[in-house]
Amino acid sequence: MRMRVKPAEFQRLSLRCHALLSDVPLHDVWAISLNGGGAGRTIQDARAILFSDPCRPTNNFAVRGLFALRWALGRAFGWDDERHDPSDASYVHRLAEDDRSKSKVSPGTREGPFRVLYVFGDEALSELRNATVHGFLALALTPSPEGYTLYLAIYVKPVSRLTALYMALIDPFRRLVVYPALGKHTQQRWSRMYATQ
Repeated sequence: MRMRVKPAEFQRLSLRCHALLSDVPLHDVWAISLNGGGAGRTIQDARAILFSDPCRPTNNFAVRGLFALRWALGRAFGWDDERHDPSDASYVHRLAEDDRSKSKVSPGTREGPFRVLYVFGDEALSELRNATVHGFLALALTPSPEGYTLYLAIYVKPVSRLTALYMALIDPFRRLVVYPALGKHTQQRWSRMYATQ
């Protein structure tokens, strides 16, 4: 099972997000090996597994607890209030007409706390903006000898002095608990659905 990888591996892929997010720092990249799947799988197949239940992204008790804690803190401190997500700050306005016409999901569609920017055949990009970060989740699905590799790239644009402190506090939990559990859960669900194909 591959997990955290060097950003250069992701940046070598031919993806729209590289240009669209050229002014946003790439925070880290994860690669999840997905066995099987058969020919013709798209990023929508991976998204269906990743986001089948946005409120419960994994069965891992620790991860669910961390998410619950984060949302509770957000409510208590007002981090997630709509005032921190002005529509004119969204990168949806940077999309070209070609991006909009190719997207399988209408740009600007809300999926839980995220706003979809686009979903193409092999890549997708969503954003989340609140009082702590303007974050972006880029997904890319590439064929591999065993099946596919799903890349998850996290981009973080500071919104205030709180951003650096917030990321420093959550990074150990993200890297040691959340993403390994999410990767394992994704592999298990992919195998149940696609491994024999």
